[in-house]
Amino acid sequence: MEPRSPNRTRFDHENLDVYRLELEFLAWVTPLLRKIRKEAPGLHREACDQLDRASVSALLNTAEGNGKRQTRQRARFFDDARGSAVECAARLDAMVAKALCRPDEVEDGKRMLLRVVSMLSKLVGRFDRSGEGLRDEEMSYQVGLEAGDAAIEDEGRERGGGR
Repeated sequence: MEPRSPNRTRFDHENLDVYRLELEFLAWVTPLLRKIRKEAPGLHREACDQLDRASVSALLNTAEGNGKRQTRQRARFFDDARGSAVECAARLDAMVAKALCRPDEVEDGKRMLLRVVSMLSKLVGRFDRSGEGLRDEEMSYQVGLEAGDAAIEDEGRERGGGR
């Protein structure tokens, strides 16, 4: 990204760390998509197109949510952005499963997405006071947990356990 100029016109959403991280993810994923499109013609279409759309959707929902005045509307847009970021992570997994890229090629992107999802989860919690939204203790994303470990952790929370 270009250096920030003091005279540059900026919208409020451009000041959000999560928005800047989503832009960083877009800049990271674009060369990966180009590589896959070049190396696997025909096999990539659905996977690449959907990942591209989901990554842009996260960015746009974050910007639009930040522009809403009503807090529940803001929460809904941030929650939609969170869902798109989770979809991006799943799309990266699918690309690895389809042998369109290697696990080490997507690790940096998944790390960024994990941070994006965590930040958006906190924004949803901040703006959704209805009790229907996410609570911090319910939304804990972990890196490197095995499926069984995550299930055990979730089960412990349901019984009133925690960390």
